[in-house]
Amino acid sequence: MAATTSLFLFFPFLLLLGQTLAQTATPTAPAPAPASDACNGIFLTYTYATGKIVPPILKSDPTRQGYRFESSFTVLNNDLEELKSWRVFVGFQHDEYLVSASNAVLADGNSIPGSVGNGSTFAGFPNPDLKTGIETAGDLTQMSIRVQLVGTQFGVGPRAVPLPKNISLVNDGWVCPELTMLGNSTMQVCCTRDPNFKTNVTLDGGFLPRQEGDLTIMYDVLRTYESNYWAQVVMENHNPLGRLDNWQLSWDWMEDEFIFAMRGAYPSIVDTTACVFGKQGQFYQSLDFSTALNCERRPTIIDLPLAKTNDSNLGMIPFCCRNGTILPPEMDPAKSKSAFQINVYKMPPNLNRSDLSPPQNWAVKGRLNPDYKCGPPVRVSPTQFPDPSGLLSDSSAVASWQVVCNITHTSGAAPRCCVSFSAYYNESIIPCKTCACGCPATSGRTCSGTAPAMLIPSQALLVPFDNRTVLTRAWAELHHFPVPNPIPCGDNCGVSLNWHLFTDYRGGWSARITIFNWDDEAFVDWFTAVQLDKAGPGFEKVYSFNGTMMENSNGVNDTIFMQGLPGLNYLVGEVNGLDPKKDPRVPGKQQSVISFTKKLTPGINIPAGDGFPTKVYFNGEECSLPTVFPASGGWRFGSSSVLSAVILAVAVFLLVEQ
Repeated sequence: MAATTSLFLFFPFLLLLGQTLAQTATPTAPAPAPASDACNGIFLTYTYATGKIVPPILKSDPTRQGYRFESSFTVLNNDLEELKSWRVFVGFQHDEYLVSASNAVLADGNSIPGSVGNGSTFAGFPNPDLKTGIETAGDLTQMSIRVQLVGTQFGVGPRAVPLPKNISLVNDGWVCPELTMLGNSTMQVCCTRDPNFKTNVTLDGGFLPRQEGDLTIMYDVLRTYESNYWAQVVMENHNPLGRLDNWQLSWDWMEDEFIFAMRGAYPSIVDTTACVFGKQGQFYQSLDFSTALNCERRPTIIDLPLAKTNDSNLGMIPFCCRNGTILPPEMDPAKSKSAFQINVYKMPPNLNRSDLSPPQNWAVKGRLNPDYKCGPPVRVSPTQFPDPSGLLSDSSAVASWQVVCNITHTSGAAPRCCVSFSAYYNESIIPCKTCACGCPATSGRTCSGTAPAMLIPSQALLVPFDNRTVLTRAWAELHHFPVPNPIPCGDNCGVSLNWHLFTDYRGGWSARITIFNWDDEAFVDWFTAVQLDKAGPGFEKVYSFNGTMMENSNGVNDTIFMQGLPGLNYLVGEVNGLDPKKDPRVPGKQQSVISFTKKLTPGINIPAGDGFPTKVYFNGEECSLPTVFPASGGWRFGSSSVLSAVILAVAVFLLVEQ
């Protein structure tokens, strides 16, 4: 009993001692600050979250096995200035196919879902700008953005943590050092301002300045209402060799918008079915969709023909209705742009006259024209328009966005035109390359897509490839040339050009260029450009075309720009022969002689290759060139060519009889 009483009295003392020791214990060390706190710039992170195998299961080929991946990247603005129109490059390296991305679009104009296996640049949407901590009191919802990615990658293994090669900020004036790893699933980097970057461009009222490019597109909102607005789209060409024929312009609506009316252009497909049976029809129940134009998420817009220029319902828009032709400004500044207006209906929750958002993922293409890659729309200062009544005041757009498109050369893409070489000292023509403009997948059954093209006689240039076989075989037999088995495939080009060395003498030389149109459609206001690295400075005159010398990017005069003379600027299409039952079709053709002097090009060797072009363009498209030149030891034109023609005719007759 006494022991129990003593223990009871001692317990409060132990409790008091424990509280005292707890108060005097060493405090726990604080958690380390996140790495973003030490970044006075733009902080980027990329985190791989999870992944799993997806069917089909390819046990025999694990390199092609698909795996679902879920990841995200963040952009945090810790700089003193607002980050306008952020763009982040993610260096994907596992043949990724992106299925979805939140808060961003692909900056190259491609749509999602799509392949991003070679790396892609993302741009912010619908919020492209990130404010600073100062102007938001550290509000991370305005300073940063998180983009969640879902897609498929290949050959990574079930337990792997596949990450991209790198991540970087691609906005002008920023540099990103080597990234660091946080664990094995997160990479991070702090991008800072480039001290060597200099610009004299200042923000115009908080808007980014307009950029330069091969082709620029302005999206100007002219009038806005609660549920719809009118916008004007203007495409303008700035490249001296850029061009569009029968242009087709497309984009993605991101907020379920649809096209109700247009002037100056038209959708390639007029269809409102998606609206009638979709959420648009449910919301606009009293709207007559039979008068609407298009409800596709990705519409394709085409130009109107010239006859609609003064149409009171469809035309009456400056620079509209030219059948989709946009010329280089050097040819005709007035025809270097195209414009149309569009009436866009919006959907909830964007029913506010100030809630305006342009379409994304712009793309433009033409017929036998260069390929363009377009960036995302960038908000710029409102466009100013001259007053139509003639007053000195200007009217302003409600809001303006600029899209910049540049000519690109996609790796592996086939050209659309080709060139053959010939010379006065050799009777054989070096034709366009085999499959110069690509070959159908089934062509391997009847011809070889890898065998070099066979030499041909000059008369074969005027014959479609499918009708050249007898001529080519006879020419090979006459000159004892080898004949591959199977024979080489054709060039499959819609346009071909022949460059022929015409003369070569002590004080100068001349060439003849011939353009062949193997397509059914004609080319109006055509042009071609020929680059001669060594012979260009000696250019004198083009006799049957309008020819001028152009400077290259280095300021050197080495490119001859040629177009048809007034009244002769129409390159007709291929037509039937005199007797369609037995005569082959005949291509449209134009040619001219070009003269050069050797005074400004001492030491030039014309037959050795200096007299042949290094690049040839037709309507802006770079053409495929032969890799060899006519040999100077071959058959020469002259009296022998008559004998050769007779022998060739006999050989063709014998082959046909066989």
